[in-house]
Amino acid sequence: MAKAQAVSQSDVSHQVAKAILEFVGKIPATHEPPNPTPHERARAIASSAALRASAASGTMSLPPGPAGLLLILPELVTVWRIQSQMVADIAGAFGKTGSLSREQMLYCLFKATAAQAVRDFVVRAGQRYVVQQTSMAVLQAAVAKIGIKLSKKALAKAVSKALPVIGALGVAGYAYYDTAQVAATAIELFETDIESPK
Repeated sequence: MAKAQAVSQSDVSHQVAKAILEFVGKIPATHEPPNPTPHERARAIASSAALRASAASGTMSLPPGPAGLLLILPELVTVWRIQSQMVADIAGAFGKTGSLSREQMLYCLFKATAAQAVRDFVVRAGQRYVVQQTSMAVLQAAVAKIGIKLSKKALAKAVSKALPVIGALGVAGYAYYDTAQVAATAIELFETDIESPK
């Protein structure tokens, strides 16, 4: 039983890591112009995104049994899409769209849930952040760590499918909270000066 669960978690980890790699290769475009009051605009963007992520996550968590299990990865990807668009829009509100990189996106999306995996991508140095350009090998290693961390959460979600309505409410609440955390990280990053070493 333990061996079967380990194989299952390994499979989920691999699928999550693969989805993240495909996902972060495409930074979403934004039409959000620099805003004279970027904090206020960023909070509005964050609030809207958190509500959308919560609704999507809660809805996709409703089906019980095998159908519900099949929706775990699509649910994660849906929430990441909402969150990554939010990060791009917050960068736009702060006038930082042109410098938005995959390292910044990974940092914003996963700092709250997998801080160890993304800690070297963006480093605070006094009053500014330094964004490290990473090789594909470093990126893949970080994404593998994120995949392991998130697969444990995904399997825990599968357990909540036994009580669909209660589980869906919990998952929706977590998606709202997680999206708010991603927004807070993005605001903190984009409100300061950002440097990328040559």
